[in-house]
Amino acid sequence: MNEKTVAVIPARGGSKGIPHKNIVPVAGKPLIAWSIEAAERAATLHEVYVSTDSPEIADVARQYGASVISRPTELSGDAASSESALLHALDTLAANGKSAADVLVFLQCTSPLTLPEDIDGTVALLRNGHADSAMTVTPFHYFVWQLDETGNAVGINHDKRVRPRRQDRKPAYRETGAVYAMRVPGFRQFGHRFFGKTAMHIVPEERAFEVDEPADLQVVEWFLRHRSQLDTMRNLPRKVSVLVLDFDGVFTDNRVLVSEDGKEAVLCDRADGLGIDQLRRIGLPVLVLSTERNPVVAARCRKLGLECIHAVTDKREVLNTWLAANGIAWSEVVYVGNDDNDLTCLHASGCPVAVRDASSEVLSAARFVLNAAGGHGAIREIGDLIRRHLERSIL
Repeated sequence: MNEKTVAVIPARGGSKGIPHKNIVPVAGKPLIAWSIEAAERAATLHEVYVSTDSPEIADVARQYGASVISRPTELSGDAASSESALLHALDTLAANGKSAADVLVFLQCTSPLTLPEDIDGTVALLRNGHADSAMTVTPFHYFVWQLDETGNAVGINHDKRVRPRRQDRKPAYRETGAVYAMRVPGFRQFGHRFFGKTAMHIVPEERAFEVDEPADLQVVEWFLRHRSQLDTMRNLPRKVSVLVLDFDGVFTDNRVLVSEDGKEAVLCDRADGLGIDQLRRIGLPVLVLSTERNPVVAARCRKLGLECIHAVTDKREVLNTWLAANGIAWSEVVYVGNDDNDLTCLHASGCPVAVRDASSEVLSAARFVLNAAGGHGAIREIGDLIRRHLERSIL
């Protein structure tokens, strides 16, 4: 069944708890960007729209690939329901000549931990004919209480005289508030999201956080950065036998200090030294390979206890000889570079890595790009990733 499925992300400009909440930065992106990107990667969605009254939110939405539906002021206040914004979006699309959607997906921009598979799994419950409406839920194992009219605490989902074990209780689920799907004709008829037969798509609890209070931002920030790090580690070779580093633009910010007598000096990040020391402790060789002839390269490497080959012309040829002498395959090399003279090694290595401010050619050649720029902790970052990757492999 080839049903047209569109997603709408309501995002009004006003927010009392967190000013500009929908575009506040979280793990390097505006909050709403996480929901847009998940929707853009979902296989079941044909179109992604953001419904907003805010020009700032509209600009961010377009930047991350969503189309924008301008929401009128009367549908943007605290009292306006999400359903009213969704119905307005459907009416606007129809008025603009868009073909009618069969399935509407309602995404909350305050749920940045949503993944594409959460969206696709929810939509599948409608597409396979098992439901008219659906939502994401997460398992709920807690005892819920409330006060009765006398002030006595009474159990809502349990008898307080009985404390059954979790495995002995009937499964319960908490609505995550992240993803809803509904057949459009039924939604238009009933005007709410839970009409007809409602199905639940179960997601793990760690993807069920919503951003309502300032403290929630810190929680989702940690989860998003942890997820990003895990995704990055999956790009590393299963077997890492050596880390090879360019010097200028990796150890340094690619600038040089020149004194009046012509002597040159560079700035390095001390945190990088700690990252290298951690790799040394787990026995991973680190090699510095540079075309730079200035003795500052060798001096820095001596202080850090690193093997260094510098003043080379052909990096790939030199590294190929070094790898052969040490019995290491190119597929086991993690190579970090920043400029075009690193390209031959990047193309040959098992895992080409670029610092954030690398040249466009190097960025294109890299399997992944570090968050840090050269000379600003890039080596510490890649060192931490490799160390954790190797530790996980051992476990």
